[in-house]
Amino acid sequence: MPTVVTINRPDVVALIEAMANKFTAGNKTEAVALAMRRLRDQEERKGSLFGVNRGSVIVPEGVDLTAPTFTDPTDAETGRELEHR
Repeated sequence: MPTVVTINRPDVVALIEAMANKFTAGNKTEAVALAMRRLRDQEERKGSLFGVNRGSVIVPEGVDLTAPTFTDPTDAETGRELEHR
């Protein structure tokens, strides 16, 4: 069952038309699909974090390398380093 998406911003419509003409022989649906696939794929991590040094770092089970490392605000965030002068 097809679903319709309405785009009424002239700048976005013009961009889709221009990219469709450049990359998909004018097929606007395929141009939007191409852009959405590229955004999806861009978010996926590919390959090793450590490149040619594979195996040089061992991460214990349960450690999330993408989690924030600082839980308290840093001095740069709070301006605390300016108070010591």
